[in-house]
Amino acid sequence: MPARALAWWIWAAVRAQWASARYACPGARMVDLGCGPGAMGERAEPLRIDIVAVDRNSAVYQGKHPFVALDFDRLSFADALGIGAFDLVVAVEVIEHVESPIGFLRNVARLLAKNGVAVITTPNVDSLAARLKFLLAGRLRMMDERSDPTHISPIFADLLLRQFLPRAGLRIKEHFLFPPNGHQLTRKPIAWTLRLASKVFRGKEISGDHHVLVLEAVG
Repeated sequence: MPARALAWWIWAAVRAQWASARYACPGARMVDLGCGPGAMGERAEPLRIDIVAVDRNSAVYQGKHPFVALDFDRLSFADALGIGAFDLVVAVEVIEHVESPIGFLRNVARLLAKNGVAVITTPNVDSLAARLKFLLAGRLRMMDERSDPTHISPIFADLLLRQFLPRAGLRIKEHFLFPPNGHQLTRKPIAWTLRLASKVFRGKEISGDHHVLVLEAVG
């Protein structure tokens, strides 16, 4: 993973861990979708929950929790994990890698137990920094040729809220942006300029490098 992509993942994982801890009760079952080497599972150890790690490539996994190799582009990958089997579904920087974000979200909804929640993070392509880059260069920040080459599905907040989540049977419970009032990974002079400029524009998504979405199933 490129250094910048790794840094973005670390920031997103820290925020996802904070959000997950708010909803995890001892004895709860959590599935870590796109677990990579297993860092999120290790971070969740103090929560005293049962964790299942899932990723496409078993060779990269180094954790100690049960592991399932699974392709998230499969139409119904939730079947292999258990319908309604998890109180907490976590997917840190995963949805932008899949071919069908709506299909991925449908599977997330099917995995959730009653009153369960999903914590999903993804790059904020609606930020002022991303909008300026697209305006000036015609490329999406964190989705261009300098980013992870497997970033193929940008998640725009408006479409997510109006189209993706209703079609998947999910709704927003909480929505955070990280960092909340800035751009952690942008060079400081540019970040300060963006922070000042963001006061002129409307919209919750103007600042922040990542969305942190806490979702619940509808019905």
